[in-house]
Amino acid sequence: MNNILITGGAGFIGVNTARKFLNNKFKVILIDNFSRKGTKQNIKILLNEIKTKRQNLKIINVDIRNFTKTSNIIKKYKPNLILHLAAQVAVTTSILNPRDDMERNIIGSFNLLESCRLHSIKSLLIYSSTNKVYGKINKKLKINKTRYLVNKEHATDEKQSLDFYSPYGCSKGAADQYFHDYNRIYGLNTIVLRQSCIYGENQFGVEDQGWVAWFIIAFILKKKLTIYGNGKQVRDLLYIGDLTDLYLKLYQNRKKCSGKIYNIGGGLKNALSLLELINILKKRYNLNTKIKFDKKARDGDQPIFISNNNKIKKDINWEPKVNIQKGLNKIEKWTQDNIKLIKKTLN
Repeated sequence: MNNILITGGAGFIGVNTARKFLNNKFKVILIDNFSRKGTKQNIKILLNEIKTKRQNLKIINVDIRNFTKTSNIIKKYKPNLILHLAAQVAVTTSILNPRDDMERNIIGSFNLLESCRLHSIKSLLIYSSTNKVYGKINKKLKINKTRYLVNKEHATDEKQSLDFYSPYGCSKGAADQYFHDYNRIYGLNTIVLRQSCIYGENQFGVEDQGWVAWFIIAFILKKKLTIYGNGKQVRDLLYIGDLTDLYLKLYQNRKKCSGKIYNIGGGLKNALSLLELINILKKRYNLNTKIKFDKKARDGDQPIFISNNNKIKKDINWEPKVNIQKGLNKIEKWTQDNIKLIKKTLN
Protein backbone atom coordinates (compact mmCIF):
# COMPACT_ATOMS: atom_id res chain seq x y z
CA MET A 1 0.00 0.00 0.00
CA ASN A 2 1.36 3.45 -0.94
CA ASN A 3 1.64 5.95 1.86
CA ILE A 4 1.45 9.73 2.09
CA LEU A 5 2.81 11.85 4.91
CA ILE A 6 1.16 15.26 5.34
CA THR A 7 2.81 17.92 7.48
CA GLY A 8 0.29 20.33 8.94
CA GLY A 9 -2.07 17.43 8.37
CA ALA A 10 -4.76 18.58 10.82
CA GLY A 11 -5.28 21.86 9.00
CA PHE A 12 -7.90 22.72 6.40
CA ILE A 13 -5.98 21.49 3.36
CA GLY A 14 -4.45 18.61 5.30
CA VAL A 15 -7.67 16.91 6.39
CA ASN A 16 -9.23 17.33 2.95
CA THR A 17 -6.15 15.75 1.40
CA ALA A 18 -6.22 12.92 3.95
CA ARG A 19 -9.85 12.24 3.05
CA LYS A 20 -8.96 12.18 -0.66
CA PHE A 21 -6.02 9.78 -0.31
CA LEU A 22 -7.77 7.46 2.16
CA ASN A 23 -10.53 7.09 -0.43
CA ASN A 24 -7.83 6.18 -2.96
CA LYS A 25 -6.44 3.39 -0.74
CA PHE A 26 -3.36 5.14 0.61
CA LYS A 27 -2.03 4.81 4.12
CA VAL A 28 -2.10 8.36 5.50
CA ILE A 29 0.29 9.73 8.14
CA LEU A 30 -0.68 13.14 9.51
CA ILE A 31 1.82 15.14 11.53
CA ASP A 32 0.87 18.39 13.23
CA ASN A 33 1.74 20.34 16.38
CA PHE A 34 -1.95 21.33 16.80
CA SER A 35 -1.07 24.98 17.49
CA ARG A 36 -3.69 26.38 15.12
CA LYS A 37 -7.28 26.75 16.25
CA GLY A 38 -9.60 24.29 14.53
CA THR A 39 -7.05 21.51 14.07
CA LYS A 40 -8.34 19.33 16.91
CA GLN A 41 -11.89 19.80 15.65
CA ASN A 42 -10.83 18.84 12.13
CA ILE A 43 -9.32 15.58 13.36
CA LYS A 44 -12.51 14.71 15.25
CA ILE A 45 -14.57 15.36 12.13
CA LEU A 46 -12.22 13.26 10.01
CA LEU A 47 -12.19 10.34 12.46
CA ASN A 48 -16.00 10.30 12.59
CA GLU A 49 -16.12 10.13 8.79
CA ILE A 50 -13.63 7.30 8.27
CA LYS A 51 -14.55 4.78 10.96
CA THR A 52 -13.95 1.83 8.62
CA LYS A 53 -10.58 3.19 7.42
CA ARG A 54 -8.98 4.19 10.73
CA GLN A 55 -6.39 1.43 10.43
CA ASN A 56 -4.98 3.34 7.43
CA LEU A 57 -4.62 6.62 9.34
CA LYS A 58 -1.78 7.52 11.68
CA ILE A 59 -1.77 10.84 13.59
CA ILE A 60 1.47 12.09 15.16
CA ASN A 61 1.75 15.18 17.35
CA VAL A 62 5.12 16.67 16.44
CA ASP A 63 6.62 20.03 15.55
CA ILE A 64 8.81 19.80 12.44
CA ARG A 65 11.16 22.41 13.92
CA ASN A 66 12.44 19.45 15.95
CA PHE A 67 14.88 17.87 13.52
CA THR A 68 15.49 14.67 15.46
CA LYS A 69 11.82 13.79 15.77
CA THR A 70 11.07 14.76 12.17
CA SER A 71 14.03 12.77 10.88
CA ASN A 72 13.02 9.68 12.86
CA ILE A 73 9.50 9.79 11.41
CA ILE A 74 10.80 10.03 7.84
CA LYS A 75 13.31 7.23 8.50
CA LYS A 76 10.60 4.98 9.93
CA TYR A 77 7.89 5.44 7.29
CA LYS A 78 9.88 6.36 4.14
CA PRO A 79 6.73 7.85 2.56
CA ASN A 80 6.02 7.46 -1.14
CA LEU A 81 4.59 10.98 -1.10
CA ILE A 82 5.14 13.88 1.29
CA LEU A 83 2.88 16.91 1.15
CA HIS A 84 4.43 19.80 3.07
CA LEU A 85 1.66 22.07 4.40
CA ALA A 86 2.96 22.91 7.89
CA ALA A 87 3.61 26.64 8.05
CA GLN A 88 2.94 30.00 9.57
CA VAL A 89 0.37 31.20 7.06
CA ALA A 90 -0.46 34.89 7.67
CA VAL A 91 1.37 37.97 6.41
CA THR A 92 0.16 40.03 9.38
CA THR A 93 1.43 37.48 11.90
CA SER A 94 4.81 37.36 10.15
CA ILE A 95 5.15 41.12 10.54
CA LEU A 96 4.33 40.95 14.25
CA ASN A 97 6.65 37.99 14.93
CA PRO A 98 9.15 37.50 12.09
CA ARG A 99 11.35 35.11 14.07
CA ASP A 100 8.52 32.65 14.67
CA ASP A 101 7.54 32.94 11.01
CA MET A 102 11.12 32.22 9.91
CA GLU A 103 11.53 29.23 12.22
CA ARG A 104 8.27 27.62 11.17
CA ASN A 105 8.58 28.22 7.45
CA ILE A 106 12.32 27.97 6.81
CA ILE A 107 13.76 25.77 9.56
CA GLY A 108 10.77 23.41 9.51
CA SER A 109 11.03 23.04 5.73
CA PHE A 110 14.80 22.58 5.87
CA ASN A 111 14.44 19.85 8.50
CA LEU A 112 12.02 18.00 6.27
CA LEU A 113 14.27 18.23 3.22
CA GLU A 114 17.32 17.10 5.17
CA SER A 115 15.37 14.19 6.65
CA CYS A 116 14.46 13.03 3.16
CA ARG A 117 17.98 13.56 1.83
CA LEU A 118 19.35 11.36 4.60
CA HIS A 119 16.65 8.71 4.91
CA SER A 120 14.09 8.75 2.05
CA ILE A 121 15.68 9.99 -1.15
CA LYS A 122 13.00 8.39 -3.36
CA SER A 123 10.03 10.17 -1.76
CA LEU A 124 8.09 12.66 -3.86
CA LEU A 125 7.86 15.97 -1.97
CA ILE A 126 5.20 18.51 -2.88
CA TYR A 127 5.69 21.93 -1.30
CA SER A 128 2.71 24.21 -0.74
CA SER A 129 4.21 27.58 -1.63
CA THR A 130 2.32 30.82 -2.20
CA ASN A 131 1.64 33.55 -4.73
CA LYS A 132 3.17 35.96 -2.19
CA VAL A 133 6.64 35.02 -3.48
CA TYR A 134 5.87 37.36 -6.40
CA GLY A 135 5.32 40.42 -4.23
CA LYS A 136 2.88 43.14 -5.27
CA ILE A 137 3.25 42.63 -9.06
CA ASN A 138 2.79 46.26 -10.08
CA LYS A 139 0.61 46.45 -13.17
CA LYS A 140 -1.53 49.25 -14.57
CA LEU A 141 -5.09 48.64 -13.49
CA LYS A 142 -8.45 50.15 -14.30
CA ILE A 143 -11.10 50.17 -11.62
CA ASN A 144 -14.89 50.21 -11.28
CA LYS A 145 -17.27 50.36 -8.29
CA THR A 146 -16.50 46.87 -7.00
CA ARG A 147 -13.12 45.68 -8.33
CA TYR A 148 -9.89 46.18 -10.14
CA LEU A 149 -10.56 45.17 -13.73
CA VAL A 150 -8.50 42.18 -14.75
CA ASN A 151 -8.12 40.16 -17.94
CA LYS A 152 -5.92 37.34 -19.19
CA GLU A 153 -2.97 39.72 -19.51
CA HIS A 154 -3.00 40.14 -15.73
CA ALA A 155 -2.64 36.39 -15.06
CA THR A 156 0.75 35.57 -13.56
CA ASP A 157 2.83 32.69 -14.89
CA GLU A 158 5.98 31.09 -13.53
CA LYS A 159 8.25 33.45 -15.49
CA GLN A 160 7.25 36.36 -13.26
CA SER A 161 10.21 37.68 -11.26
CA LEU A 162 10.28 36.76 -7.58
CA ASP A 163 9.92 39.60 -5.08
CA PHE A 164 9.79 38.37 -1.48
CA TYR A 165 7.66 41.08 0.13
CA SER A 166 6.94 40.81 3.89
CA PRO A 167 8.59 38.35 6.30
CA TYR A 168 6.00 35.75 5.21
CA GLY A 169 6.95 36.24 1.57
CA CYS A 170 10.63 35.88 2.52
CA SER A 171 10.19 32.71 4.57
CA LYS A 172 7.86 30.96 2.12
CA GLY A 173 9.99 32.11 -0.80
CA ALA A 174 13.19 30.84 0.81
CA ALA A 175 11.61 27.42 1.43
CA ASP A 176 10.23 27.47 -2.13
CA GLN A 177 13.78 27.87 -3.47
CA TYR A 178 15.22 25.28 -1.05
CA PHE A 179 12.76 22.69 -2.37
CA HIS A 180 13.62 23.53 -5.95
CA ASP A 181 17.37 23.44 -5.32
CA TYR A 182 17.30 20.13 -3.42
CA ASN A 183 16.06 18.63 -6.67
CA ARG A 184 18.92 20.15 -8.65
CA ILE A 185 21.73 19.50 -6.15
CA TYR A 186 20.70 16.31 -4.34
CA GLY A 187 18.28 14.72 -6.79
CA LEU A 188 15.24 14.81 -4.48
CA ASN A 189 11.92 14.50 -6.26
CA THR A 190 10.37 17.87 -5.43
CA ILE A 191 7.48 19.84 -6.87
CA VAL A 192 6.73 23.43 -5.84
CA LEU A 193 3.15 24.70 -6.07
CA ARG A 194 2.68 28.46 -5.77
CA GLN A 195 -0.90 28.34 -4.64
CA SER A 196 -3.44 31.14 -4.78
CA CYS A 197 -6.49 31.47 -2.46
CA ILE A 198 -7.81 28.04 -1.45
CA TYR A 199 -11.26 27.70 0.13
CA GLY A 200 -13.70 24.97 1.11
CA GLU A 201 -14.97 22.69 3.84
CA ASN A 202 -13.09 22.35 7.17
CA GLN A 203 -11.71 25.88 6.85
CA PHE A 204 -11.72 27.75 10.17
CA GLY A 205 -11.01 31.15 8.65
CA VAL A 206 -9.84 34.13 10.70
CA GLU A 207 -9.29 37.78 9.82
CA ASP A 208 -5.62 37.26 9.00
CA GLN A 209 -5.96 34.16 6.84
CA GLY A 210 -8.65 32.30 4.90
CA TRP A 211 -10.60 35.39 3.90
CA VAL A 212 -13.47 33.66 2.07
CA ALA A 213 -14.22 31.44 5.06
CA TRP A 214 -13.75 34.37 7.46
CA PHE A 215 -16.23 36.58 5.58
CA ILE A 216 -18.86 33.84 5.70
CA ILE A 217 -18.23 33.20 9.40
CA ALA A 218 -18.37 36.92 10.22
CA PHE A 219 -21.66 37.34 8.34
CA ILE A 220 -23.29 34.32 9.98
CA LEU A 221 -22.17 35.30 13.50
CA LYS A 222 -22.87 39.03 12.95
CA LYS A 223 -19.27 39.94 13.74
CA LYS A 224 -17.98 43.31 12.57
CA LEU A 225 -15.97 42.84 9.39
CA THR A 226 -13.01 45.12 8.68
CA ILE A 227 -11.98 45.72 5.07
CA TYR A 228 -8.42 46.95 4.67
CA GLY A 229 -7.94 49.16 1.63
CA ASN A 230 -10.76 49.81 -0.81
CA GLY A 231 -12.10 46.25 -0.93
CA LYS A 232 -11.58 46.06 -4.68
CA GLN A 233 -8.62 43.69 -4.39
CA VAL A 234 -9.11 40.71 -6.69
CA ARG A 235 -8.05 37.11 -6.04
CA ASP A 236 -8.57 33.92 -7.99
CA LEU A 237 -10.20 31.29 -5.82
CA LEU A 238 -9.52 27.56 -5.99
CA TYR A 239 -11.93 25.09 -4.40
CA ILE A 240 -10.25 22.55 -2.12
CA GLY A 241 -11.55 19.52 -4.04
CA ASP A 242 -9.78 20.71 -7.18
CA LEU A 243 -6.54 21.07 -5.23
CA THR A 244 -6.67 17.58 -3.69
CA ASP A 245 -7.42 16.17 -7.16
CA LEU A 246 -4.24 17.88 -8.32
CA TYR A 247 -2.13 16.39 -5.50
CA LEU A 248 -3.19 12.89 -6.52
CA LYS A 249 -2.63 13.62 -10.20
CA LEU A 250 0.87 14.94 -9.50
CA TYR A 251 1.74 11.71 -7.70
CA GLN A 252 0.45 9.71 -10.64
CA ASN A 253 2.60 11.84 -12.98
CA ARG A 254 5.59 12.24 -10.64
CA LYS A 255 8.27 11.40 -13.19
CA LYS A 256 7.03 14.10 -15.55
CA CYS A 257 6.53 16.77 -12.88
CA SER A 258 9.50 16.21 -10.57
CA GLY A 259 11.75 19.26 -10.33
CA LYS A 260 9.12 21.67 -11.65
CA ILE A 261 7.41 24.76 -10.25
CA TYR A 262 3.76 25.52 -10.98
CA ASN A 263 1.38 28.39 -10.32
CA ILE A 264 -1.89 26.95 -9.05
CA GLY A 265 -5.14 28.87 -8.64
CA GLY A 266 -8.70 29.27 -9.75
CA GLY A 267 -7.69 31.33 -12.77
CA LEU A 268 -9.44 34.27 -14.38
CA LYS A 269 -12.86 32.55 -14.50
CA ASN A 270 -12.83 32.18 -10.71
CA ALA A 271 -11.65 35.67 -9.76
CA LEU A 272 -13.51 37.65 -7.12
CA SER A 273 -13.02 40.93 -5.26
CA LEU A 274 -13.67 41.44 -1.57
CA LEU A 275 -16.63 43.72 -2.31
CA GLU A 276 -18.09 41.20 -4.75
CA LEU A 277 -18.01 38.46 -2.11
CA ILE A 278 -19.74 40.79 0.34
CA ASN A 279 -22.49 41.45 -2.21
CA ILE A 280 -22.90 37.71 -2.87
CA LEU A 281 -23.28 36.98 0.84
CA LYS A 282 -25.90 39.68 1.16
CA LYS A 283 -27.92 38.77 -1.92
CA ARG A 284 -27.51 35.03 -2.49
CA TYR A 285 -27.45 33.88 1.13
CA ASN A 286 -29.43 36.73 2.71
CA LEU A 287 -26.65 37.39 5.24
CA ASN A 288 -25.60 40.74 6.66
CA THR A 289 -23.24 42.26 9.19
CA LYS A 290 -21.56 45.55 10.09
CA ILE A 291 -18.65 46.45 7.84
CA LYS A 292 -15.84 48.87 8.69
CA PHE A 293 -13.41 50.22 6.11
CA ASP A 294 -9.80 50.93 7.02
CA LYS A 295 -8.44 52.96 4.12
CA LYS A 296 -4.90 51.72 4.66
CA ALA A 297 -4.20 48.45 2.87
CA ARG A 298 -2.26 45.91 4.91
CA ASP A 299 1.49 45.66 4.36
CA GLY A 300 2.34 43.03 1.77
CA ASP A 301 -1.17 42.98 0.31
CA GLN A 302 -1.48 42.47 -3.43
CA PRO A 303 -4.07 44.57 -5.33
CA ILE A 304 -4.64 41.59 -7.62
CA PHE A 305 -3.45 38.07 -8.14
CA ILE A 306 -4.65 35.79 -10.92
CA SER A 307 -2.85 32.52 -11.49
CA ASN A 308 -1.96 31.46 -15.02
CA ASN A 309 -2.48 27.68 -14.94
CA ASN A 310 -1.31 27.01 -18.49
CA LYS A 311 1.89 25.17 -17.50
CA ILE A 312 0.15 22.60 -15.27
CA LYS A 313 -2.65 22.16 -17.81
CA LYS A 314 -0.12 21.48 -20.55
CA ASP A 315 1.88 19.02 -18.46
CA ILE A 316 -0.89 16.89 -16.90
CA ASN A 317 -4.16 18.34 -18.21
CA TRP A 318 -5.30 19.72 -14.84
CA GLU A 319 -7.57 22.72 -14.49
CA PRO A 320 -10.22 23.81 -11.94
CA LYS A 321 -13.59 22.11 -12.32
CA VAL A 322 -15.62 23.67 -9.49
CA ASN A 323 -16.69 27.23 -10.27
CA ILE A 324 -17.17 29.96 -7.66
CA GLN A 325 -20.95 29.53 -7.48
CA LYS A 326 -20.73 25.81 -6.65
CA GLY A 327 -17.72 26.26 -4.40
CA LEU A 328 -19.32 29.03 -2.35
CA ASN A 329 -22.46 26.95 -1.94
CA LYS A 330 -20.36 24.12 -0.53
CA ILE A 331 -18.38 26.22 1.96
CA GLU A 332 -21.43 28.24 3.03
CA LYS A 333 -23.39 25.06 3.78
CA TRP A 334 -20.48 23.50 5.68
CA THR A 335 -19.99 26.67 7.71
CA GLN A 336 -23.69 26.89 8.57
CA ASP A 337 -23.74 23.21 9.57
CA ASN A 338 -20.66 23.61 11.80
CA ILE A 339 -21.13 27.16 13.09
CA LYS A 340 -21.38 26.10 16.76
CA LEU A 341 -18.06 24.28 16.45
CA ILE A 342 -16.49 27.24 14.66
CA LYS A 343 -17.79 29.66 17.29
CA LYS A 344 -15.94 27.76 20.02
CA THR A 345 -12.62 28.20 18.19
CA LEU A 346 -13.09 31.97 18.11
CA ASN A 347 -13.44 32.37 21.88
